[in-house]
Amino acid sequence: MTEKFKILTEFIKDMSSETPDAQTYLFVKDNISKYHLNIDINSKALKNKLIEVNTTLRFEDKDPNDKKSHFEIIYSSIVKINEEIKEKEDLEKIILCDVQNKIYPSLEKAFLNLLNDSGFTGVKLEKKIDFNKLYNERKN
Repeated sequence: MTEKFKILTEFIKDMSSETPDAQTYLFVKDNISKYHLNIDINSKALKNKLIEVNTTLRFEDKDPNDKKSHFEIIYSSIVKINEEIKEKEDLEKIILCDVQNKIYPSLEKAFLNLLNDSGFTGVKLEKKIDFNKLYNERKN
């Protein structure tokens, strides 16, 4: 069986770390364990069976307080879809699961470097994201 897709390239499209002042930094450093990781995936058809897949990771505090930092990365992948793929459901699974499973180690490394370089050392993303499970939950 031939590959259903091929990732032609992947790159960081946008990266942001915002901590407004020293007091906020100190507060966030003590409370970063309360931050939650959110993921958003969207895609845009290009030409010739090419798709741009943008995966956004946001690390944010859901609690209502004034002292917050904002961390976000948009990771872009240019994907060539095999000519044989015609069904919308197959395409969705490729974008939401298969591509994500391939790119996530690089994306996670870049995101952890962003946090580390922003002064928040030692942050670990506790849960590995199970893209297949998320996809199946979304379908049901």
